[in-house]
Amino acid sequence: MRLAPDGSSYLTSSSRQAETSSKSLFSLDSYHVSEELGFILPDPLEKLPLYYQPWMDIALRVPELVHSQELRTLINKMPLLSSQFLQKHKELRLAHLALSTMAMGYVWQGGESDTIEILPKSLAVPFWEVSQRLGLPPILTHADAALANWKKKDPEGPFDMENLELLLSLPGGDSVQGFFLVTMLVELAAVPALRNIPVVISGVRCADSEAVARALETISQSLQDMTDTLKLMHDYKPFLKCVLIFIHAHMNRWKDNPSMPKGLVYEGVNTEPMEYSGGSAAQSSLLHCFDELLGIKHEEKSGAFLTRMRNYMPPAHKQLIQDISLQPSLKSFVQQQDNEPLNQAFQHCVAKLLALRNYHINVVSRFITVPAARARQLRDKNQTSEGEMISRAPTALEERGTGGSGIMIFLKTVRDHTRDAFLPDTSKEKEHNS
Repeated sequence: MRLAPDGSSYLTSSSRQAETSSKSLFSLDSYHVSEELGFILPDPLEKLPLYYQPWMDIALRVPELVHSQELRTLINKMPLLSSQFLQKHKELRLAHLALSTMAMGYVWQGGESDTIEILPKSLAVPFWEVSQRLGLPPILTHADAALANWKKKDPEGPFDMENLELLLSLPGGDSVQGFFLVTMLVELAAVPALRNIPVVISGVRCADSEAVARALETISQSLQDMTDTLKLMHDYKPFLKCVLIFIHAHMNRWKDNPSMPKGLVYEGVNTEPMEYSGGSAAQSSLLHCFDELLGIKHEEKSGAFLTRMRNYMPPAHKQLIQDISLQPSLKSFVQQQDNEPLNQAFQHCVAKLLALRNYHINVVSRFITVPAARARQLRDKNQTSEGEMISRAPTALEERGTGGSGIMIFLKTVRDHTRDAFLPDTSKEKEHNS
């Protein structure tokens, strides 16, 4: 059952007991959010029905086929298959992952200087159909690469880096594997926070300061765990492979990309080019949920980009964010209560989110900004070994992020507006303590 978002007033004490006992008041399950895995797709399928084996045969080999320059040839020969035999949600998610992986490789097989303008019908038509059924765009998204692209080596083993591997990969070897799996583990670290968002909402509506404070402290710890997990990214940092990650993943977009100024024609779908943004951390529903819960407001340009990124999320996840935004204001509730433990819990939560965003800026600098500058340096020197190998690195990496805007400017703007969410007079102290 969805929470009825009247947003008008807090519940009276006489209503508190009945509402607090109602576990279905704001059910994460109704938004396709797992109590154990959050936004991660539980137990993704590894195989599609036999009819779709031509897709999987190619998708499983994308890295080697890009390297041998054979991918486009094989996709051009691929039969046009109907998507009608895909019946279950997990079948559609695996199909979307396979088709988007092939599309990324097809477009970028030759690098920035050899992009294509038309995606062939045998790939474009089913990709479009599957995307329409899922409510996702026909491009590789965070929901594909980071949420539905995993399996355990030992099904009974732990959910950690040593026991996880990707279903489908992109060129870049261990760095690509590490990048996407660490990203997924960051999502996993957020699960306790997600579970406590309904607790906060219910507590605000019931005017239960103690319940809200406890839930916010749990969310704060979860945010700290997300930051700690993100640090695993530095175990997968070889320079060349890091550049390749963003050639074949984050820069795989056909919107705001100088290499593809008109976008991409999906043959058999539309005669005019279409533009879509590439995979981005901004497509993760997590931070959108936290922003709405804590009342963080972003300025017009960055806010518009973040809002647009919600169209790259599974519709149920996007709806969750929207429904959180319609609830009574947590920040207003905290300010009205005059309750020091509650104030501290709110401040601590904002501080941890700010620290996470600061650390994300550090990661982006090391994995995108610095490698891109190195790529430019090697091109300028016309080096023949490493320079040749990275010559395909998009020049857009050097100044642009996945949304087509200056990535560091964007991230720092979002970070600064997170700081604005602190309660008055204590923001400097709380940021220092974070």
